[in-house]
Amino acid sequence: MADVANTRLIRRRRKPFSITTLPGFTAMAVICFALLYAPLLPLVFYSFNAGTSLAFWEGFSLRWYISAWDNEAVQDATIRSLVLAAAASFFSTILATMAALGTTRTRPYKGYTAVYAMINQPLMVPEIVTAVALLIVFATIKAATGYHGLGYLIIAHTAFCIPFAYLPIRARLEGMDTTLETAAADLYATPWRAFRRVTLPLLWPGILAGAMLAFIISLDDVVITEFVKSSGQDTLPTYMLGQLRRVITPEVNAISSVLLGISVLIVTLLFLINRRFK
Repeated sequence: MADVANTRLIRRRRKPFSITTLPGFTAMAVICFALLYAPLLPLVFYSFNAGTSLAFWEGFSLRWYISAWDNEAVQDATIRSLVLAAAASFFSTILATMAALGTTRTRPYKGYTAVYAMINQPLMVPEIVTAVALLIVFATIKAATGYHGLGYLIIAHTAFCIPFAYLPIRARLEGMDTTLETAAADLYATPWRAFRRVTLPLLWPGILAGAMLAFIISLDDVVITEFVKSSGQDTLPTYMLGQLRRVITPEVNAISSVLLGISVLIVTLLFLINRRFK
């Protein structure tokens, strides 16, 4: 009997710790989700309001979705936002992939921690500080060159999105077995050939996840865009901010609901991809 009791005790001690087993975990999780998502329900609900009020229900209607769809300013801002987000996602993912390879497929070197901190700097520094710094730099360049195009926004969003793309790509690299890469090198594959034929196919889910996360971050950004953009370069979030300063109508609710739907869709795809390739 003593041996059986000792065996059970050892098994209990070896059981891995899980936060879900703590008392009150479920209740706290429900409260956190309620605080996060409950405010979104009135937003979506009143986007279908037939009247102009944001607080009084006057009947169901798709009026404000149709109004936003026919609004030329919304169309221009939407196209600009999608182009900007796609460009920032593309460039930031390429740079993040290179950074992830440089910090996971090399031996530890002096200054490694500093490099890691610099890559993740936009996550640690308040966004308003980054926005002001970019404003000063780009204002100097604009004065010297006279160029006021969308390139500044693309550069700013790319720099800000790099750490968001870097984290899932790095996580994927750290979870990969290096045996196949070593075998490719033993079979005289060049570093580029080994990367293209072995590393890249295995890394692809992480790259896709990083690209989608960067796309969402760029699409939703307000602070950096508001500071860096030139006249006539409103994105959808900055257009909505401008509307809130003038006349508030449920059209803003409709646009916000569509953005929310796009974000939820992309995050769901990100979850499914990570789950599929775990």
